Amino acid sequence: MVVVGARHTPFSDVYHHLLRAPWWLDLLGVSGLFLLLNLLFALGYVSVGGVAGARPGSLGDHFFFSVQTMGTIGYGVMHPLSAAAEALVTAEVIVGVSLVALSSGILFAKFSVPRARMQFAESATISPFDGVPTLMFRLGNERASQVIEATVRVVLVRTERTSEGVVYYRMRDLRLERDRSPALARSWTVMHPIDASSPLHRATPETLARDEVELILTIVGIDETSAQNLH
Repeated sequence: MVVVGARHTPFSDVYHHLLRAPWWLDLLGVSGLFLLLNLLFALGYVSVGGVAGARPGSLGDHFFFSVQTMGTIGYGVMHPLSAAAEALVTAEVIVGVSLVALSSGILFAKFSVPRARMQFAESATISPFDGVPTLMFRLGNERASQVIEATVRVVLVRTERTSEGVVYYRMRDLRLERDRSPALARSWTVMHPIDASSPLHRATPETLARDEVELILTIVGIDETSAQNLH
């Protein structure tokens, strides 16, 4: 999907990407940024010199001095002597503190946001239920904790044409046999009776394909462990 007129910048959604990314990718990114920054500062120390205890021109010595500076370790063997080296140390401390704050904030945000882990049936079925054709599918909670006050909604989306000939996507809520559960611990069979008021009434496989029918399902609730909303 392309949004016409939207402003896109390379880092406009980097925070959301980091929160949605898997843990290993975030840790790899933070580690890579840490090493890259230390390498850049090491090149700066090599160029200006003035680091006691480091061999002149040794990238390795200056890299590990940069690591000690950014990590605020300070073993006492290597230390800056010149004004240029002192300026680089000051800049690196500011960068290091900012990196720790940003990475800690992102990791804490990932810990603090509960995420639902639901398993949905591969396909929905239509079969009689109490003599009424009913659309049914199952979902299950994969986590050990329960989802309190779980609420499910199913929306049917299909292509329609107005009397003026305008084609658009129309959304219709499907009435469910039961749309709330006080506690979702294991599985739930969601059912929509296909009666005269249903958007699926008299639908055929051909009309469903022609109208590009899709079903959108959302489920919201409260995580039993953290007492926070999840979806």
